[in-house]
Amino acid sequence: MTPLHIVNAQLIDGDTPRPGSLLAVDGRIAEIDPTELPEGSETVDAKGQWLAPGIIDLGVFATDKPAFHFGGITRAALMPDAGRLDDPGLVERAAKGGKPDLWVHPVAAATKGLAGKELAEIGMMKGAGARAIATGRARIADSGVMRRILSYAASLGLVTIIHAEDEGLTAGAVTTDGEMATRLGLASAPAIAEAIAIARDLMLVEETGAPVHFRQVTTARGLDLIRTAKAKGLPVLCGITPAHLFLSDTAIGDFRTFARLSPPLRSEDDRHACLAAIKDGTIDILSSGHDPRGPEDKRLPFAEAQPGMAGAETLLALGLNLVRDGHVSPGRLFELLARTPACLLGVDAGRLTVGMEADLILVDADTPWQVDAKKMAAWAGNTPFDGMPVQGRATAMWKGGQRIR
Repeated sequence: MTPLHIVNAQLIDGDTPRPGSLLAVDGRIAEIDPTELPEGSETVDAKGQWLAPGIIDLGVFATDKPAFHFGGITRAALMPDAGRLDDPGLVERAAKGGKPDLWVHPVAAATKGLAGKELAEIGMMKGAGARAIATGRARIADSGVMRRILSYAASLGLVTIIHAEDEGLTAGAVTTDGEMATRLGLASAPAIAEAIAIARDLMLVEETGAPVHFRQVTTARGLDLIRTAKAKGLPVLCGITPAHLFLSDTAIGDFRTFARLSPPLRSEDDRHACLAAIKDGTIDILSSGHDPRGPEDKRLPFAEAQPGMAGAETLLALGLNLVRDGHVSPGRLFELLARTPACLLGVDAGRLTVGMEADLILVDADTPWQVDAKKMAAWAGNTPFDGMPVQGRATAMWKGGQRIR
C-alpha cells in the first residue's frame, strides 16, 4: 500500500482547525506533521481544507453506499430492522456488505424477530461481527426482558441501543400533541411518552450497571433525565438527528410526509432544548437516521405514510450549521460525528491520532449547495430538508488510506 501524505490541511484534532499534515502508512495514521517521508509516498494537497476523521453514522436503516460516500461517511452502524439482524449468519453477511470502501458494523437485534419477548443469540451474534445490540424501531415493553437484555449485553461488553417511546401512549399516533396536530386533525401522542420510556430504562441501568445509548432523545424532559443520570455517573449516552435540531412540528404543515419521522418532530420549545443539549454536552452523538423511503411509502395520506428520512447526504452540512451558529466547535462536531460513535462501537477510528485507521475526509466547510430530493445519491430522496440551502461538503475520502472518492 502506497504511503499517503496529506499536506496544507487544517487538521481537526482539537477544538479549532490548525494548519498541519498527516502521514498514513499501511492503512493507519503513522504520524502527524511528519518531518520525514517513506520512499514512494503519495502527496495530496488539501489546499487549506479541513482534514477530519471519516464520519461514523450510528444507527442507519439501509446500506446506501452512494449516499454515504457523498456525505463523508466511511463507516455505518446498521440497525437490526434492516433485514431482521437476529441471527449470526445475517449479522456476518451484513458486516461484509460494503467492504472494502465502506465498513458496515451490524447492530444485532436484542430479541428474536425484534418482538421484544425472547432474547436473541446475542453472544453468537457478537462473534459474527455485531458491535452493539438494539431494541430496533420500538422499545421493549416487558421490563423483565429488558433487564435480562441489559445484564447479558453488559457481560459481553456490548452497549444496548434503545428506542425511547412508551407504546401505550404512542399507539396509533403519527405526530406530537400540539397546535399543528390539532389543526391537521392527526392522531397525536404527548411528548412525555419519551421521558416515561427513558425513566424506566434509566432505573434498569442503575440496577444493572449496563451501558446504554438512547438513539434519539428529542424532548426537554427526556434530556433533563439524561443530564441527571450522567451527573450520577451512570453509563448513559444519547443521540439525535439534525431534523430534531433544525425542524419543529410546524414542518408537517400541508401534510408533508417527508417530515413524518420516528420519533415525530417536536415543539419549538423542545427543539431549542435539543440545541442547548448539543451545546452543553448532554447529547453525545449526531447521526443521520438514514432511512430512505420510496414513493410507495411516502406518497400516501400522512397517517398512512411510513416514518423515516434520507439523512446521510445532509448530515455533515447540517452539522456545520451548528458550528456556524456557535453551538459547537469544529472539534466538538467531529466528536459527535466520529469519535464517540467509534468508542461506542469499539473501533480504531474516529480521531486523527497515530495508530488509528486512516479513515479520512477533506471538508470544504464553506462551499454552498442546495438540498434537492430529486438529485440525491440515496436510492430514495425523502428528506424534510428538500430545497434548503446549505454550506459545506466532503470533497475527498480515504478508507484505510485508500482513496475512495
